[in-house]
Amino acid sequence: MPTDEALYWDPYDPRFTNDPYPTYRRLREEAPLYYNEKHDFYAVSRYEDIERGLPDWRTFSSARGGILEMVKSGIEMPPGTLIFEDPEIHDLHRRLLVRVFTPRRIAELEPQVRDYCVRTLDPLVGATEFDLIREVSAELPMRVIGMLLGIPEADQEAIRDSADESLRTEVGGQMDLQDMAIMSSELFRDYIEWRAKNPSDDLMTVLLNTEFEDEDGTTRTLTHDEALTYTTVVAGAGNETTGRLIGWLGSVLAQHPDQRRALVDDPSLIPGAIEEVLRYEPPGPFIARYVTKDVEYHGQTVPEGSAMMFMVGAANRDENRYPDPDRFDVRRKIGQQLTFGLGVHYCLGAALARLEGRVALEEILKRFPKWDVKWDGAKLAQTSTVRGWETLPLTIG
Repeated sequence: MPTDEALYWDPYDPRFTNDPYPTYRRLREEAPLYYNEKHDFYAVSRYEDIERGLPDWRTFSSARGGILEMVKSGIEMPPGTLIFEDPEIHDLHRRLLVRVFTPRRIAELEPQVRDYCVRTLDPLVGATEFDLIREVSAELPMRVIGMLLGIPEADQEAIRDSADESLRTEVGGQMDLQDMAIMSSELFRDYIEWRAKNPSDDLMTVLLNTEFEDEDGTTRTLTHDEALTYTTVVAGAGNETTGRLIGWLGSVLAQHPDQRRALVDDPSLIPGAIEEVLRYEPPGPFIARYVTKDVEYHGQTVPEGSAMMFMVGAANRDENRYPDPDRFDVRRKIGQQLTFGLGVHYCLGAALARLEGRVALEEILKRFPKWDVKWDGAKLAQTSTVRGWETLPLTIG
């Protein structure tokens, strides 16, 4: 958008999909507290403001959802949807999943993740072109989450496609919240019922059999409905974030072949490259919250009952946090990463997403040290919660 136009930003406006960063810069400089009259929400875009606001769950509540449409709708969240809860109930529910996503358990997944990568990539060796999204981004996270949940491979595509569809918006439109389709767990009901009678070593079995003390002080296990909600949260989040990350690895490294060559020459740089891609093109660039009391930003009052958008994608390019922030540098020292959130809602799956991204990039670079993107065939999707490639055709060599 030309800088001589009136400052405007809108998460549903397709003008901001391809390159939102000039507008983000103007927001940080000209309107660090921004109000969108059309959709009635506030937004902050500077790193220090998001670092202050995200952990403050008493002021910025998750109880009405973490997506703008949810916050504005006032719909009631299903119990157990820990990403849409506040303490104390959030802490109780989160402790259950923390037992599953321990550093040791995630590290133990690496051989299986690598096996999925090999099975996904080996058939592509010798091809002169392929769509990274269709062949890799849409496959690997689905297989890993399916393995964690104990879902047969033959049924995983339907679950992934359902999660994708629930987040999709038409150009300029908003997410369909009718009947709470985004949180529908019916796809998993049969698996929960079957796994309850046939325990294994997967996440569903752990969720169904782990004892905990609930909010009433009763020691019990999850009901099947509660386990369904947990499973839905894990499946949706795991597919979306990691799939988008792999797509961004493909496009950003195509645009920076010198950085890609550095990774080929020194694979020890790959973990840092994952962090830099997460900063440079975050799969989830916005986090929404409900404002529970009047709060002041930059001399202005955000009134109780408002919707607040924390613009992580803008904060990740804040000059006051990162020197030369529009430069992609796999050797950059990132430090604290906003992309997975902060505070009580820090992403439980962050370690798994990093593991999948690292392993995927290692295996991709082994087979395909050079590639370009056929940009006329590439398509970006953006919603009020995720941004990433729907198609990304690569030419190899």
